Amino acid sequence: MADLTFYTHPQSRGQTIRWMLEEVGAPYDVEVLDYGATMKAEPYLSINPLGKVPAIRHKGKVVTEVAAICCYLADAFPEANLAPPPPERADYYRWIFFTSGPVEAAFSNKAAGWEPTPERQRMFGYGNFDLAIDTFEKAIAGKDYIAADHFTAADLFVGANVNFMLAFNLLEPRPVFVDYARRTTDRPAYHRAKELDAQLIAEIQARQAQTPQPA
Repeated sequence: MADLTFYTHPQSRGQTIRWMLEEVGAPYDVEVLDYGATMKAEPYLSINPLGKVPAIRHKGKVVTEVAAICCYLADAFPEANLAPPPPERADYYRWIFFTSGPVEAAFSNKAAGWEPTPERQRMFGYGNFDLAIDTFEKAIAGKDYIAADHFTAADLFVGANVNFMLAFNLLEPRPVFVDYARRTTDRPAYHRAKELDAQLIAEIQARQAQTPQPA
């Protein structure tokens, strides 16, 4: 048994953490949870009382939230070189948490069909959708990597979000975004992670197909 456990569902944001774990390269155990069932009951609620994935347990400590898990794993496994040296982490932290905060709030609200009115924009951390996305584009433009001279957990986290938003038509396919998503996901660890989750999805679908449906 590994001292690192990954709690996930293959059709969730756990895909980003699966990718991060594959980049790290350390052994890990996987617990796959079901929406509305094991995800919303003990023992998992003791891991995350919100009843959502992903989460990890490492050496007895639990970490939830995708951005936090990415940062934690980069620090816990420095040999993977997924974080810049501490004195050089300004852009690293800035763009990870800009993406997990303003960008995610902006596109989540837009996807739900809602945006704050002009008089209420000061109440929200992103102002309005266009401002958040234009700022996002400027952060990526003209750079191979967003926070260092090499691929880091910031590129993984930001790239995963850009790739997701493009795939679900939540982000205008500007060349900067399309190129960045393609560049950051063109990695062996990303493809391994996708294959592992695709296999789990197929297994879940096969079980569902064999489950008798109520008359």
